[in-house]
Amino acid sequence: MNPITRKMATFLTITALGTAVFPLTTNHVHAATYVTNVAATATQFTNQQIEAAIKTLNSLGIMNGYADQSMGEYRAITRAELASLVFKTFNLEGKTGESVALTDVNANAWYAPYASKLVELGIMQANNGQFNPNSQVTDAELEQVVSKAMQRDVKSVHHWMSTFYSENGLTTRGETAVLLQTAHQAIPSEQAQIQSVRSLNAITLIVTFDKPLTAADEVFAKAQTDFALSGGLTLTNMPRLKTGSIATYIVPTSVQHAGEEYSLTYKGQDAGSFEGSGTKLNMTTVSQITNDTFEIEALQANGVVDYGYIISAYSGGRGANAFVLNDQEQAGGKTYQIISSMQARQVVITPEGGEPIVAKYVPFTQSTDGKQEPKFRLPEGQTLQSGVTYTVSSDWANINNASFTARSFDSLEVASAQAVSETSVEVTLAQDPGDELFSGRSVTLTSPNGDVLTATYKYSSRNGATGVFDLVNDGKLIPGTTYTISPVGDWSVASSVTVTL
Repeated sequence: MNPITRKMATFLTITALGTAVFPLTTNHVHAATYVTNVAATATQFTNQQIEAAIKTLNSLGIMNGYADQSMGEYRAITRAELASLVFKTFNLEGKTGESVALTDVNANAWYAPYASKLVELGIMQANNGQFNPNSQVTDAELEQVVSKAMQRDVKSVHHWMSTFYSENGLTTRGETAVLLQTAHQAIPSEQAQIQSVRSLNAITLIVTFDKPLTAADEVFAKAQTDFALSGGLTLTNMPRLKTGSIATYIVPTSVQHAGEEYSLTYKGQDAGSFEGSGTKLNMTTVSQITNDTFEIEALQANGVVDYGYIISAYSGGRGANAFVLNDQEQAGGKTYQIISSMQARQVVITPEGGEPIVAKYVPFTQSTDGKQEPKFRLPEGQTLQSGVTYTVSSDWANINNASFTARSFDSLEVASAQAVSETSVEVTLAQDPGDELFSGRSVTLTSPNGDVLTATYKYSSRNGATGVFDLVNDGKLIPGTTYTISPVGDWSVASSVTVTL
């Protein structure tokens, strides 16, 4: 379908924008040749939404009208106009990037500084110096431009555009106004304040702010201080912004007491109270994966989703598997339980006829290789005994199949190693261990004179069978020295594997 006519399935009579008088920007009068008004479809924004968005942007000095007293809300927007709107919406004046020369932009054109700045910052493209200011903007281009300008994930911007998005369809000024109004609300603020807090499950809060947090305020060490909870409750990892939301966060906590009233302050200000949840996460099966490690599976098919699939920070890496949950934690008519961060989590594993053992979560293993299977490891030096039946219990999860009979696993084999730098080495196993089984592991590097260095796995560095290990305690490899690699513990074996910087 023609990109213009794809928005003409259902024509809506365009109502006037009330009696409001909008400031005019006369330098827009000759800016471009416009497509005939693009009529709205039944799924598009309403006239009221468009009117409200334009009024908001107008009051902020972002969007102005034409000499004919119109706002052109149903005209296809041009790249020149988009550059101006994005520049003003995100206050890009003070930002700097690599200087560019635009061969088709007159230095005196009204849009010149906006076009130059957005190309300079990498927000808009200019192939071979051609900005094409009069070209009309497609929905796909608008999505990318706004995502880059606000440094927010594409999945969220796409969600905000979902009522009118068509990849090759032309975007109207009115649609752009509604999207930018939403995006303007989603600009992070150091003064963000909590609007609501509720307990989702025994280890998770849903906290909504009036504005998103800055990157500095999301850092775990700072968030631990900023979020003060009563009753001994603590944050266990950083708050994570939900995909598609303006400023709603998934906040992991230590295990809550069901029915207990907790209070929350944020940066010293009272932020309300909530009742502790007794809802445990529904996990399915426990499986042994090494001699000292086991995993607990959860299935999206059963309505349980790891937060990695629904948070803004991870959506790019999850590709088509990332999705948006609404405020009721629903998608596609299904309500989901959310597994928040497993950082600092633990479970109890009890051998038949034996004493319980506390097993701790192995960092960065809760949703890898497309699976929701957080891993837990016995204390250092302990192993699962072959033939013994173990049962896993938890104060944050219900586990449907919680028992397994242990068996003996062959140790992984180090096939080779090479120096990446004076402080890092790559270790390659004979086969891909999958699911981040390097996590939490260490190796030693012994020089011919007996000096020993220790290197630990760099989380999330695995590429197939290869993982990066960083030297600890400021250790450095000496150029020309050949080191012998030895795994720490029996997770792996190495036979005459050496590395030289």
